[in-house]
Amino acid sequence: MPRSVNHVASKARRKKILSLTKGYWGARGNVLTIAKNTLEKGLTYAYRDRKNKKRSMRGLWIQRINAGVREHGLSYSEFIGKLNAKGLQLNRKVLADLALNHPEAFAAVVNQVK
Repeated sequence: MPRSVNHVASKARRKKILSLTKGYWGARGNVLTIAKNTLEKGLTYAYRDRKNKKRSMRGLWIQRINAGVREHGLSYSEFIGKLNAKGLQLNRKVLADLALNHPEAFAAVVNQVK
């Protein structure tokens, strides 16, 4: 009796990896073993950088708030300290959006904190 191998499944598995590495340079896009290694490394970077993106966005929000608050004669740390002391529950994302897109509303928040 001849040996039975599931060629359909193994070909689909290879095809899936090679389709995910389409557009990569040289052998990284068309040689299975190299493509598999490259894909794994790329997915690792993607996972890591989804976490780093959150970090860098928080930094950007802080910079925007700091720039907006300095126009009103406060520093970022003073502003956040007074904001927490007043008990206002506005997060940095919202404050940064106000500082950038709605300066009059942000000025009202700063005046309320002062």
